[in-house]
Amino acid sequence: MTDLEGLFRTAGVSGFLHAVDVDTGAEVTHRADEPVVIASVFKVALLVEFFRQVDGGWLDAAERVTVTADRHTAGPTGVCVMADDVTMSLRDLAYLMIAVSDNTAADTLIGRVGLPQVNAMLASFGLEGTWVEHNCRDMFSTIVEDAGQEEMPTDPALIAKLRVLDPAHTNRSTPRDMTRLLGMIWRDEAASAASCASMRRLLGLQVWPHRLAAGFPYDDVAVSGKTGTLPTVRNEVGVVEYPDGGRYAIAVFTRSYGTAQNQPRADAVIGTAARAAVERLRG
Repeated sequence: MTDLEGLFRTAGVSGFLHAVDVDTGAEVTHRADEPVVIASVFKVALLVEFFRQVDGGWLDAAERVTVTADRHTAGPTGVCVMADDVTMSLRDLAYLMIAVSDNTAADTLIGRVGLPQVNAMLASFGLEGTWVEHNCRDMFSTIVEDAGQEEMPTDPALIAKLRVLDPAHTNRSTPRDMTRLLGMIWRDEAASAASCASMRRLLGLQVWPHRLAAGFPYDDVAVSGKTGTLPTVRNEVGVVEYPDGGRYAIAVFTRSYGTAQNQPRADAVIGTAARAAVERLRG
């Protein structure tokens, strides 16, 4: 049996993991109920509430929205780095929010969906350990305020000041809460069957191969997920589906001991630990 604590320690991180068979409820846990900083993983909750509002007729997924160039939220992908005004549908903003973790797309959707509504949905699902404190713009504003600089800090003294790295003051959850939410999406319980299928499709389009997907390098195994990254924080939650029908919701959250921005071992252990957990579930 793989020592999960040993895997995380060797990679230079503290790790938190929950893996569960979506259909049977069999589980593997490692600090699964401790509060964690979720970073961009919060976008999964926003995705769910967006589609629930579409189901209820409060939003039209095809409605076109113009995002002006002077309203961008900081970020390295998608609309965040585009030079001109962009017009697209709400559902295409949702695609960019998930596939490339576009912060501007997420904040534009939050403006229509509402954070109070996201948190009300989470409470209605019984996900008591999960709370979305702020949008991406406000999250980055606290980093600038706390660090006293525009650039993402790597100085340990500055990182120690960041409120976004304290689950009590930022977007937070637990590994178990996140796998519960994913399980609801995969069992068509989070919204209508059509909307859950749309959410599964978008999560399957995420482009990042270096975390969860790295643990399952097989053509016949599908990996869907959403990453989250902040200084010292590397996360991914997702669902792994095998050709025999087995499907496993996994949430892995890590905090690195070092403060460097590039830490390939910390990225890779997310996939390694997830693979070990799934193999344990599959017997």
